[in-house]
Order: sequence, then C-alpha cells, then structure tokens
Amino acid sequence: MPLAAQDQATDAALEDLIPDSAVENPQDWAIEEFGQGPDETDLGGEEIDELDPETPLDDSPEISVQWPDDLQLSPIEIDLPEEDIQFADLDVAGPDVAFTEADLVRLNDSLTLGFPQLDPPFTERGDFVERFEALSTIEELDGDGENIAQLAARAREDEELLAELLRVYGFYDGRIVRSIGTTAPGGASANDGATPNPTVRFDVIPGERYRFGAIDLGALAMAPDAETLRRAFEIESGEPMQSDRIETERFDLDTALGEFGYAFARIDEPQLLIDHERNEGDLTMPVTPGGKYVFGAVTSSDEDFLSGDHLATIARFDPGDIYQRSLELDLRRAITATGLVSSVTIDPREVSAPRGDEPGVVAMDVGIERADLRTIAGAIGYGSEEGVRVAASWEHRNLFPPEGALKVRGILGTQEQLLGVGLRKNNFGGRDRILSLDAYASTIDSPAFDANTAGLLATYERRSTLLFQKPVSWSIGVELVATDERPPAVNGVAAPRSTFLVAGIPGFIQLDTTDDLLDPTEGFRVSANLSPEVSRNRGTQSFYLRARTDASTYRRVTDSVVVAGRVAFGAIPGTELENIAPSRRYYAGGGGSVRGYGFRQIGPRDTLGDPSGGRSVVEGAIEARIRTGLFDGAVSVVPFLDAGSVSPDVIPDFEEIKLGVGVGLRYYTGFGPLRVDVGVPLNPGPNDSPVAVYVSLGQAF
Repeated sequence: MPLAAQDQATDAALEDLIPDSAVENPQDWAIEEFGQGPDETDLGGEEIDELDPETPLDDSPEISVQWPDDLQLSPIEIDLPEEDIQFADLDVAGPDVAFTEADLVRLNDSLTLGFPQLDPPFTERGDFVERFEALSTIEELDGDGENIAQLAARAREDEELLAELLRVYGFYDGRIVRSIGTTAPGGASANDGATPNPTVRFDVIPGERYRFGAIDLGALAMAPDAETLRRAFEIESGEPMQSDRIETERFDLDTALGEFGYAFARIDEPQLLIDHERNEGDLTMPVTPGGKYVFGAVTSSDEDFLSGDHLATIARFDPGDIYQRSLELDLRRAITATGLVSSVTIDPREVSAPRGDEPGVVAMDVGIERADLRTIAGAIGYGSEEGVRVAASWEHRNLFPPEGALKVRGILGTQEQLLGVGLRKNNFGGRDRILSLDAYASTIDSPAFDANTAGLLATYERRSTLLFQKPVSWSIGVELVATDERPPAVNGVAAPRSTFLVAGIPGFIQLDTTDDLLDPTEGFRVSANLSPEVSRNRGTQSFYLRARTDASTYRRVTDSVVVAGRVAFGAIPGTELENIAPSRRYYAGGGGSVRGYGFRQIGPRDTLGDPSGGRSVVEGAIEARIRTGLFDGAVSVVPFLDAGSVSPDVIPDFEEIKLGVGVGLRYYTGFGPLRVDVGVPLNPGPNDSPVAVYVSLGQAF
C-alpha cells in the first residue's frame, strides 16, 4: 500500500509541492499539471531515434525545477547540557564543537584537556586530571612519534576513561567532546617543513554533580554503639557523590566494628541506584553487627611447642577486654616474629553469645605450623687497619620450649678470636622481653693491647626488632670478667701481663623516632650506656663508672638525598687510668668511629708510641647518602667527614683532634645496605696509613 505524502515526516511546503496524487499516479499527475508532453509534430515532424540502453547519453536534456520560495528547513541544534550551566565562548565549526576560551591543561605534546564549564565550577578538577594522567593511554606515548590513526584509536579509549571518571565523581550527565588535529613540533611554523605532530583535545563538560540520596545501612542502627559506628561511615545524604568514597568508608566502618567488639560483623556489597530525575544516588549497604564480645582464652594447636598460656603472655590483651580486631592481628604478627612458625592462623570462636547488655565471650584459636628451628649464620668484615673478621654461629631457637634458644658463636679474625655459648629466653615475663646468659672466652691482639679474657654476662632487655621497632628500648644486666692483659710487644719482647677482675652492672636506654631500623631517613636516636664497675688489680680495688651517650639525626633533603649526623661522648670518672683494664678504656678510630684511621688508633700513646686509651672520648660525623640511578636506584654514594678525640682525663682536653674524610658506596638489599667506605686521614700520625677501607653490613650509624 503506497504511503501518503502527508504521512511522512515532511515539511508542510513540500506537502503542497508534491500532493498524494503525484505519489499514487505520477504520469497522470504530470499530464494534468503540465499538459501533454511533446509529440512528433512538436519536434518538426522528426522521428525520435530510439535510444540504445548500452549507449551513454551525449547530450542530456536540461531539467529545471523551480525552488519554492517559502521552503523552510528546521535549524540544526547542538545538544548541550542544561541551560543553567554556563560555558566559555564557543565556535561551531564543522562537526566538532571547539571551546575557544576553555581552561586548558596540556599533559604532553599529543594530549590536552579543556574545561569550558564555568558555572557550576568543577571543584574536583585537580584530582580528576591527576587520576586521568595516571591511566591515560595517550599519556603513555608522550612523544613516541605516533601517527593520527594510532592516536585516534587511543583517543577512543581515553574518551571512555574520561566518561568513567566523571561518573566516579558523580557527574552522570557529563559529556566529552573530542577533536583530533596536528601541530608543528616544538612551536615551529607549519611553513618550516617540519613534520606535524598529531594531537587530541578533550573538552570535559561535567554538568551538574549528583548527590547522595537515601542511605540504608541495614541493621547498623540496632547496635549498642550505633551512633559512634555511624560516625565512622562519613557519607551523609545530600553530600556530593563520589563512588570510590563508598569503599573507603566501608573499610572505615568495618575497622570501627572490629575495634568496638563486633567480632562477627558482616558488611555486604554496596549497591548504588542512580535516579536521573532527582540527580541523586540511593546507597544500600546491608550491615549485620552480630553483637559485642570480649576476649576469652588463647588456645594453641601445638601445646607442647608454643602453649596457649605462653601465647597469652605475648598478646596485648587480657581475658575480659573488649574484642579488638587490631589486637588479634597484632598477636598474629607477634607469633610470626618469634621465628618458630612457618604459618599462623587465628580464628575467633564464640564461647558464649551476648545476652542483653552483657557481651559474649570469644576465644582465640591459634593454628601454627612449625618452622625449621636450626640456623647457621655468618658474616665477613674487613678493615685495612684491623684486617679480616669472620663471624659464624649455630642456633637452635626452641631447644627449651617455649622460645628457649641455644646459640654457639665464634669469631676468627686478624686481631680477635672468640668462642661463646649463649642461652636466650624470648618473651620472658612479657612481650618482647628477653632474658639471656652469655659465656665466652676471647683473645685480642691489637696495637693497643693484648688480652686473654673470659666473661659471663646476664641481661634482661627490651630491644627493637625488624618487625617491631620500639620508641624506647632498654636493658639491665650483670657482668663478670677476668682478663689477663699487657701492652703490645716491643721489638718482639713481650711486656709483663696484668690480671684484672671486673664486676659491673651495665644498663642501656635508647629513644628512637627514626622511620627505619637499618636505614633511617627521618627522625633521631639518643642512647645512654651506664655501667658502675668494681675492678681489682694487684691488690688494688677501684670503683668507677663507664658512661657513654650517643645521638644521631637523619633528615631527607630531597627524594634522593638523606643527610645524617652523629655525636658521641664517653667518660670514666672514679679512678685513675692505670686502674682501668686497657680493654675497658676508651679508644677511637675505625669503621664505626672515625673513618680514615685504624681500629683503636686514636688517643693517648705510651712512651713506645702505642695507643694507651683514655678516660674520655668525643666523636662526630656527618655524611650525605645520595641515591643514584644505578641498578634501579639500589646504589648510593656517601661522602663523609668524621672527627674524634680521646683524652686521658675525664674532661676532654682536645689536644689532638683527628679528622677523616672519604666517600663510600651503599648497595641496598632486602636485609639492609652493604657498606664500603674509603677514608683518608686529614692529619695522620706517623703510624697511620694514607688510606683506610671498611666493608660491612649496615650504615655506619
């Protein structure tokens, strides 16, 4: 059935020009409208040659149709956002819309963002651009010489990314206008013959920002701490929408539930329903608190290895304390830190359910798997002045359960040999507290003295570890030492020996605000060592105090430069120098003291020119730890300047201040930096070498 002309979506003027009769029977309408067509007599009696359909027309007859003066076409409309949004001036040129006065952000030679919307302002623009720049596929090119086809393909991906980011920030009616063109590289003129760079520009029109509508958090209102828990979820109706805030606030609410005793709380996946008529999104996130609980007993899956009672001493909670998930996680870390387990799980188990205002009780069921308990360790160090030092140890970490360790250690070096046996009980009497007993025998043959020593040291301490760096560390102990010592030999002739019997009560305390135990970049450390001692030698009994204070500070200057400084002062008041065993006097020099000088080579000297030690010492050092790009930033260059002075008196006289300067390398590994320092003495003595080299693990301080 033919379609009537007036039934088509046609302008009224065209309907008058082409009536329905023209559509139904075009030939009759043409004769009626324009008369009979030309016949043979009209053409002068000539016959009209019949046209061959295979032959093209050489002369086409002219056809003229009068254009109606009253024909009007509908205007072309550009679909822009609502009328209450204001834009910068724009030109309509071709198929794209170019905003001539938009704020432009140029991300690279190929990519520009335009922001033409003036009111309402795009308040999240800075964060929006930063996130787009991190995810953009065009941004990755950054001058890689791509062509227009490649750029166009990436532009489609980035256009979708921009639209998705707008929705993340609550702009569900936003639009992205894309235009692709070329520019001359480096600001050159197009007439210079330079190959143009393809570019893409996105004009971002966010439109109106949607807001959060109704918020449904399920049964959260039934919890006893409903008001406090609701404050942890910081999204309110009427606030501007940002969808990724939902996950952040969901995490905060889950954390709050875990910290206020809700051991079995559950939060279902959130759902956001967008209503385009209201410009709002309704959030539904069912919360099931599950009741409040307190801690009960701690149980162990391997009572003979690490008993539940012992694990309870490690925990930072007592039975009856309100359940906190952070304390549960802390217990797990502490068990891992013992080094005795390969894996650990903690499962809260309901012992009794909550009743009315009475909380329930939850037990902590700890599942553990034993790790390898025997460890062999070793270390090698070298100093050009003190020679080679090799240390090795064997340890069984749980020979006396729980956490009772036996350790055998030895040192073989150019100047020192040692053999020792130690017993250690970790987490003894409390978390991170260690009781240890160490017996050793050693020989030292150094330029300062020759000593054969046997000692016994018992300590009770609280020290920092790699997993738990503590702001305050301390130790207290008892030390018994018997040492047979003599000055260095002269021309192969040994000096007479002198035996010292020493008893002391060494104490230590440290304040630590640094950000890393092995490689600090910020903060400071201050420590003090105090050891009241009594010494007996050749019938003379002496009382004195060995005291030393160390302080160091660290500051990051740039992303790749850390400046570190250290000062130290030590003194031994109470008796004369000759009543103090040479091995317990103060010396300076070496890799951990004043670099550029030999170990214990700085200080007063006897009549033969050998170091005799002193009753006071002052040291200082400053160095810059400069990260390089070598090996993915694992190598640092460290210039340093050290200074030190040792005096025979309790008050430093600074008669001789030794200075050392040099440069070092650090190679950062997963267990700390490897250190190589090369130092040069600035004011060497007759026995000092021109260069000293030190190799060890860890920073100098």
